[in-house]
Amino acid sequence: MVADHGRVRGSYDTVAEEYLGRIGGELAYKAVDRALLGVVVEEAAGGVVADLGCGPGHVAGWLAGRGAEVVGIDLSPRMVELARREHPKAAFRTGDLLELPAEDGEFAAAVALYSVIHLEPAELAPAFAEMRRVLRPGGVLLVSFHLGTEVRRMDEWWGHQVDVDFHFLETDAVAARLAEAGFSVEARLERDGLPEEAPTRRGYLLARRMG
Repeated sequence: MVADHGRVRGSYDTVAEEYLGRIGGELAYKAVDRALLGVVVEEAAGGVVADLGCGPGHVAGWLAGRGAEVVGIDLSPRMVELARREHPKAAFRTGDLLELPAEDGEFAAAVALYSVIHLEPAELAPAFAEMRRVLRPGGVLLVSFHLGTEVRRMDEWWGHQVDVDFHFLETDAVAARLAEAGFSVEARLERDGLPEEAPTRRGYLLARRMG
């Protein structure tokens, strides 16, 4: 059964336009992210790449600009609407991380950048199992998150009323959930936040679907 993620959906619908304006160009100053995304494109080897929790589509657009065939999926219908408008070279679908609108093994690779942070701790394992389902055997998954153990609830975001929780995560805990779901973690990276970002430390895991 899919959890009710209505609070997250409504919050991102509310801030979608502002999010696009503030975050839509972020890859221009994120060299580490670009490098890791380049690995994903190479690993996909011409297959379809999924951007899970794609927001306004800027990562999907970047991937498409590097020759990848991309499908972005997001919980927020408004984000998907903006993504389709801004990045016509990619395809976009509305869907939940716990019930992805995709066929078994549809994707050669996937990225989930700061999207699992809105899941409850008990939802991480089933979300990763769902990501494994939509990846072909040997497909890679890049996951990123804010490092820590706190939960930040926001009721105001850029002047808009919202109701959304941000779960900070520990690298070992995320790696363990990935392993339980049938992934082998091949690379780990942590970095401090950039001046243009929220002041949080960031974690990245590159994992491969086993079997």
